[in-house]
Amino acid sequence: MSAGRSGANATPGVRTTTGTGSTPEGQPSNGIDPATVPYKVMPDGARIPAIGLGTFGSDSVSAERVAEAVIEAAGMGYRHFDCAAVYGNEKHIGKSLRTILTKGIHRDELFITSKLWNDKHDEAEVIPAFEKSLGDLGLDYLDLYLIHWPFPNHHAPGVAVTSRAKDARPYIHADYMKIWRRLESLVDGGLVRNIGCSNMTIPKLELLFRDARIKPAVNEMELHPHFQQPRLFDWVRDHGMVPIGFSPLGSPGRPERDRTPEDSVDIEDPVLVDMARAQGVHPASICIQWAIQRGQVPIPFSASKKNLLANLQAAVSSPLTAQDMTALEGIDRNCRLIKGQVFLWEEGQTWEDLWDVDGVILG
Repeated sequence: MSAGRSGANATPGVRTTTGTGSTPEGQPSNGIDPATVPYKVMPDGARIPAIGLGTFGSDSVSAERVAEAVIEAAGMGYRHFDCAAVYGNEKHIGKSLRTILTKGIHRDELFITSKLWNDKHDEAEVIPAFEKSLGDLGLDYLDLYLIHWPFPNHHAPGVAVTSRAKDARPYIHADYMKIWRRLESLVDGGLVRNIGCSNMTIPKLELLFRDARIKPAVNEMELHPHFQQPRLFDWVRDHGMVPIGFSPLGSPGRPERDRTPEDSVDIEDPVLVDMARAQGVHPASICIQWAIQRGQVPIPFSASKKNLLANLQAAVSSPLTAQDMTALEGIDRNCRLIKGQVFLWEEGQTWEDLWDVDGVILG
């Protein structure tokens, strides 16, 4: 798996001129030249920008505002957008993408992801669910399509973490493979360029790699300085997958229902704070620098123009030193923030039962 600058001698910089054909009409011209943003190479040879815009607005940001942020982000130089059916905003984002594509940015410059939600795990529902996302986004193909969670346990939006689906069940590999075969058919048909998974563990990935005809290109997983998942991270990279990191800033905007007393706050960590102060940036920028330099693709979300630009600037800033990277490696607290309690299938279980912490898939 390789990463690098797009262009042998490209120099990171802030774009300050207009009329390049890269900035949507009516959007601010100040931003980052997309050609200077690092990238990774997918199994099909496509380049995935090393930073993307997540589009989960949590409970606090409307679908309309998320869609506006997509247009603003494209104007700043973002080309990678991470979407999902369950976020409830793909139709809004589709309108934004159409705007972007009529204002000088070409489809092949964009990298668009969507995900199959848990209520569509019946093999007969996979293709219709994909087609709905594709239609809502207004596209002819997706660059990446993921199975959002390995559990088919759907829940209503906004429920408490104690909620359980009445027909909840554990991971069943044979059922997962039925879904995977449908995703493989999407690649065969030219509708998806890469397929992958999300929230998977090593035991589950081992089974998938054993049985998949088309191997997963990525595992999207929670990754931030206080939750580095080194063993899973190394496994993913060693098997040729790209690790995509959600909650790269420690998910400061996650819903209140997902917060627990033991949660830590990455951007308040003294090591991060001191490092950021020395560079004259916000600690969030250090999180982004660390993620990209480590080898993962962070997908932070923000509805703030200032933060959108700061996150992108961090992606093309000067590298952290080896000493900095070692110091950041030392602040890992194994603090999972997105625990997934609503996907448990039996009473009396704890969230750890979802994550195969002993190396065994619970059934």
